[in-house]
Amino acid sequence: MTNGPDPTAAIRAPEPESFGNRKLIRPSLNREQARVTEAAAERRERTVRQPERAAPGTAKKAAPAEQTHAENFYYQKQMQSKTPMVVVTREGEELRGVIEWYDKSCIKLNRASGESNLLIYKSSIRYMYKEGEENK
Repeated sequence: MTNGPDPTAAIRAPEPESFGNRKLIRPSLNREQARVTEAAAERRERTVRQPERAAPGTAKKAAPAEQTHAENFYYQKQMQSKTPMVVVTREGEELRGVIEWYDKSCIKLNRASGESNLLIYKSSIRYMYKEGEENK
């Protein structure tokens, strides 16, 4: 009686030699056949790259960029220069102060001493302007 597995089961089957030395086989084409083949490949590429063209006058314009960052630029400029601003709410109330910070949905308005600072939702703002420009 022997201990352990059968030694004949551990032998691997021999691998065919052809897998190690594969060669790319290319058919030989004469110049005429090569030109026809290249032209067909070029036509296929053109149809993939270029979408179908619509009739003149019906072409759709590209959609504008979703965000231009103009609002962010404006807030940054007013914050850095500490410009006194007037914020007019949808109810018509005028709030005066300096913009301290902003985010996607609200701005923080620092008001004059003695008055509380405000966190204002952008959706409640009708418009805003620099203080002193109301008569222009």
